[in-house]
Amino acid sequence: MPASRFLARVVDGHDEDLVDVDPYDDGSFPEFRWKRAPQGLATRRQLRVMGLRPGGQEPVARITCRRGQRFAYLYRVDLAKPIRPMTLAKELALDKAMAARQTCPKCRRRYHVCLPLKTLGSCLECHDGPPADPTTYLAAPAHDLAA
Repeated sequence: MPASRFLARVVDGHDEDLVDVDPYDDGSFPEFRWKRAPQGLATRRQLRVMGLRPGGQEPVARITCRRGQRFAYLYRVDLAKPIRPMTLAKELALDKAMAARQTCPKCRRRYHVCLPLKTLGSCLECHDGPPADPTTYLAAPAHDLAA
């Protein structure tokens, strides 16, 4: 949302109804078709491949595909900033999050893929399947103690 945008109150008996108002927008947000965007503009994914991020800038255009059903915002490449490096704390947090998705609550094995915990509640072996290949998981810890 550009810095010039603000929420204006509608006064028609209900003071809590809010409307998004941009006094400088004339409705001409550039829109391009698939693979027709000019040089110097990129989507978030394209910026990520280049090792960049939008860096707080607002989108300058939009690209549409699938007959207008899908769209992606385009950002200026020259205003993009480098991706922040992965820190040890971020890596630890990411590993904990992935461990929660990859560990079976019944057998406590950590698999190399995410498990269907929402639908089955456990790994396929614990649910009803044949024994899992030992190369697809890490052995369960002997105990839950930290030391």
